[in-house]
Amino acid sequence: MVDNDNHNSNGNKSSNHKKKKTKTKRGGSKRKMSAEQCVAFKAVAEWVCLNQRPPYLSTAASCLVDDFGVQKSSGRGGGRIVFDLHCHSNHSDGFLSPSKLLERAHGNGVKVLALTDHDTLSGIPEAIEAAGRFGIKIIPGVEISTIFSPRCSGNHELEEPVHILAYYSSCGPSRVEELDKVLSNIRDGRFLRAKEMVLKLNHLKLPLKWEHVARIAGKGVAPGRLHVARAMVEAGYVENLKQAFSRYLHDGGPAYSTGNEPRSEEAVQLIHDTGGISVLAHPWALKDPVAVVRTLKSAGLHGIEVFRSDGRLSVYSDLADSYGLLKLGGSDFHGRGGKSESEVGSVNLPVMVLHDFLKAARPIWCDAIAGILQMYADDPSETNLARITRFWRMRQSKDSIIGTGGKDMIDHCLSLWLTAEERQQSAAGFEAIRGKLSSVSIT
Repeated sequence: MVDNDNHNSNGNKSSNHKKKKTKTKRGGSKRKMSAEQCVAFKAVAEWVCLNQRPPYLSTAASCLVDDFGVQKSSGRGGGRIVFDLHCHSNHSDGFLSPSKLLERAHGNGVKVLALTDHDTLSGIPEAIEAAGRFGIKIIPGVEISTIFSPRCSGNHELEEPVHILAYYSSCGPSRVEELDKVLSNIRDGRFLRAKEMVLKLNHLKLPLKWEHVARIAGKGVAPGRLHVARAMVEAGYVENLKQAFSRYLHDGGPAYSTGNEPRSEEAVQLIHDTGGISVLAHPWALKDPVAVVRTLKSAGLHGIEVFRSDGRLSVYSDLADSYGLLKLGGSDFHGRGGKSESEVGSVNLPVMVLHDFLKAARPIWCDAIAGILQMYADDPSETNLARITRFWRMRQSKDSIIGTGGKDMIDHCLSLWLTAEERQQSAAGFEAIRGKLSSVSIT
């Protein structure tokens, strides 16, 4: 599902470009996993379940996949591991709280969910708490609003909004203050941007009230175009959200406005510097996806969304192949309902896609975790301890480690965040951290 801030960008694309976006439908015959797929499936399952024996392993050989490597139910107890790598809650422009989102995801069989609210990580703690009740693994994420400007063009008309998904380890981003500062600046710009949109609508003889938009967004939530569109529908100025975007709020539309978004390349570099995986969101909403991908690949982009609930878009799959990028996808679920809404967990990612994603992400996440723990080892302060416990569930809060040694806390953290294989591969580095913390007592 295309993000609502880019909801009707497709309407501005050329007919020739639309013809290229052929979809590869899922389906075809069912067959047993190949040896390579079985190995990939087991590796993914072990990461999902960490220290617990994955219930899927004994049935991996009997699991079925379709012609595109997507897991299918065998009807004989074969397990499926469903990832959704693109979802929103009411901490940005979604309709559901993180808890309700996780409840819905659980009902749809999701095992791993990335909460990727716009320009904020504020919903992650609640999502992690709820995930513990439902047995779901959370990937802390964020969808960063940026502006892409073609190099050396000097033409502001060629600029366009580009959204970059960032995926972090269970410990969250390293250098978190740097990321928070950028996200806070973007959110401040979203308030100014939404007010400017309301003002433009007023000039178009639509007397929409700012208070109406702010009430829909909710206390402390930076408003987006979807909040303005919902207010327009409630006020009776348009019939539905689609009409609000197509008539007024689409990119370059009569009520469109920009905010304080950083350049796309800067966001990709920021994600890299803070220990994350960067993925281009909904490239089908872009005017010139090839130019965007070419530039962002040079900046360090890791992947591109290729899969949607209606299948794989071949043109973007080919684009990913051309630039050596990961192929990913998610539902972009917002919870607004309607036939145009992709359900959470509805995007079926092939086994090898999941494996390739984790193969690229896990070393980066492991390094980020080591960096965060090293900061505490160098300076065992309250501030650095807070970086470690930021995304812990309540039952894993600081109170549970009061009185323990720093070494014990490190062991506890690693058992929560890393597989046995990852801990073994990084043993030397973590042993040095343990040594520094051997005499530290957490108070």
